[in-house]
Amino acid sequence: MAQIPSVKLKKNRASSLYRKHPWIFSGAIYSEVSTLKNGDLVQVLEENNEALAIGHFFHGSIAVRVLEFSDETDVFEIFNRKIRAAFALRQQLELVNNPKTNMYRLIHGEGDGLSGLIIDIYGSTAVIQCHSVGMYAHIQDIAKILVEIYGDSLAIFDKSEDVTKEANLKSYIVGAKKDEPLYENGLQFLIDWEEGQKTGFFIDQRNNRKALQKYVKDKNVINLFSYSGGFSMYAQEAGASQVISVDASRAANEICVKNFELNFGAPHEAITADAVEYLKSMSHNFDVIVLDPPAFAKHLSAKHKAIQGYKKINLQAIKHIKPNGILLTFSCSQVIDAQTFKDTITAAGIEAGRNVRIIEQLSQPEDHPINLFHPESSYLKGLVLFVE
Repeated sequence: MAQIPSVKLKKNRASSLYRKHPWIFSGAIYSEVSTLKNGDLVQVLEENNEALAIGHFFHGSIAVRVLEFSDETDVFEIFNRKIRAAFALRQQLELVNNPKTNMYRLIHGEGDGLSGLIIDIYGSTAVIQCHSVGMYAHIQDIAKILVEIYGDSLAIFDKSEDVTKEANLKSYIVGAKKDEPLYENGLQFLIDWEEGQKTGFFIDQRNNRKALQKYVKDKNVINLFSYSGGFSMYAQEAGASQVISVDASRAANEICVKNFELNFGAPHEAITADAVEYLKSMSHNFDVIVLDPPAFAKHLSAKHKAIQGYKKINLQAIKHIKPNGILLTFSCSQVIDAQTFKDTITAAGIEAGRNVRIIEQLSQPEDHPINLFHPESSYLKGLVLFVE
C-alpha cells in the first residue's frame, strides 16, 4: 500500500487513543493539515512519532474517525475482519437466517468499530449508509465483503445521501431490488428503504415494541410519532381494545394502514397530525401512550432546545393519560444522555402534578452494540412510566 499521510498530536493529547475512543478532535492535532482533503486516510502519530492509529480525516470538529488502533494499513483487511466479527455476533444473537425476524443491524458505526458506517439487513438486501466521505471511499470494498459473507444473491442498496457533493450516492451497487416479505418477531412489515426514514425502518425499537405488549391487553392505546406503525402493530397483536396511530407524514400513515391490513386483515385509524398539537386537543384520555419522537437534537448546540421539546410532549402526555396509565417515552438524541432525559421527564411530571413511577428503563437492542470505549454509541433511552 502507498504511504499514507500522517497527522501528529499535540503533547499529552494521546490519552483518548490509549482509552480507545475513536474520535480525535481538531484541537488535539499539532501538525499542519491544510493539504489534507476530507476523507483522506491518515496515520495518527504521537508527539514522539509513534504510530497509534489510522483513520479518516475531516476538516471539522471531529478531525479523525479512527478505523484501527494500531499501525496496520491494510484497510481491506481491517474492514473484512470487523464486518465478519459483526456478522458472527449477529449469528450468536440468532438474527441471521431467522424466519421470524429477518431485519437487523449488521454494522452499528462505532459500536462495531467502524465509525461513520451503518449497514442494515432487510431479508436478502443490505442497505448501507455512510456518514462520512472517508467511509464512502471504501463502499465498493464493503459491498465485496458483504457478498462474500452472504452470497451472490444479496442485493446492496446505497443510501449514503449528502455525504459528498461529487457523486449521486443513491443507487444500487449489487443486485436487483427484492420483493420479499420482511418480518420482525413474526409480524410482517412493508419497508421503504429508498424514501423512508433512516434505512427504512426503526430496527432499534424491536425489543421495546415487544416490551409494550405486556401493558396493552384490553387497553386503549395511542402511538404518537408512529411512522409505519411498529408499536401500533405490537399493541394490536397483544390484544389492545383500541389502537390509534398519529404521525405528521401522510405517506408513513399509508404504510401503517397497509401493515395492519397485511397482518390483521382489518382497517386501522392512522391520523395525519402534529403529535404535540393532537395531544393537547385529545377528546379522551388513553390507558397507554407511546411517545417515540425523532431526534430533537443532532448536535450539542441544539441540546437546550431538545430538552424543552421532550419536556413539552411528555408534560402533555402525563396530563392526558388515564389514571393508572402506562407511558412509554423515548429519546434517540445522542447528545441527550440518560440522566438528562430522566431529569427532563421528572420536570414534566412535577409540572403535570401527577404521581409517576419508573417501572422499566429501556435501551437499544443487541444488534446496536455500545462500544465500551465510546459512550456516545449509547443513544436510545426509554422509560416505562406508571402514572397515577
